[in-house]
Amino acid sequence: MDMAFHMKTTLNIDDTVMGRLRREAARQGKTMSELVESALRLLFHERKRSEKKKLRPLPRFHGGKPLVDIADRNALYDAMEGRR
Repeated sequence: MDMAFHMKTTLNIDDTVMGRLRREAARQGKTMSELVESALRLLFHERKRSEKKKLRPLPRFHGGKPLVDIADRNALYDAMEGRR
């Protein structure tokens, strides 16, 4: 069962922003509450996505000197086959 709960609240919104909200709601045929709720959901979704995108840097290792010159095919094969 999916139950939706709604809460009434009061927000102080700049007159210019409120005017744009009214016009956009009328243009889309939606209520101002629907637009504000959609905008907030989008904001929270984007924030959640950006938090997930932050990856830790990969670890770095110092492997020391190369064991073989990879341009030398025979030396490379010898090293891979344990002949060196």
